Parts: sequence; C-alpha cells; structure tokens
Amino acid sequence: MSILTGMSVVLAAGMIVAALVAISPQRSIAISIIASGAVSLFASVMFLLLAAPDVAMTEAAIGSGLTTFLFFFVLGRVRGGGDD
Repeated sequence: MSILTGMSVVLAAGMIVAALVAISPQRSIAISIIASGAVSLFASVMFLLLAAPDVAMTEAAIGSGLTTFLFFFVLGRVRGGGDD
C-alpha cells in the first residue's frame, strides 16, 4: 500500500467519524456544526491529495470556513432572539 492510499483511507475514516458525530442526536448543535466543518476540511485535504488544488481551496474556503461561520452566526441570532 502506498503512502497516498494510506492517507486517503485515514482521511476517509476521519470524514466518516466526523459525519457520524455531526448527525448524532445526543450532541449539541455547536458540536454538529464543528463536525460538519471538519468533514469539509477533510474533503479539501482529500482534493489536495488527488491533485486538485483549486477545488481544495474552494472547499476549504467555502465549505469549512464560510459555511461554518454562517451557521454559528445564524445560531447566535436564533438563540439570542435578535430583532429582524
């Protein structure tokens, strides 16, 4: 087994674990948001290993960065009861 295959298997296992944490009903919403961001981060590293740096940067910026921030922003607005 080559090192690339080994790293891909480890990343895929990490993505599965993070996805299971994200959908677990016993966890808080904040933990689920962080876990979904981790899935996107693992996916971006996987894209980088597959020699697609443009897709990896887009996934890291939008998938794990912007989306996670947006979810936390909306969660704060919903919990805080901010005015519209």
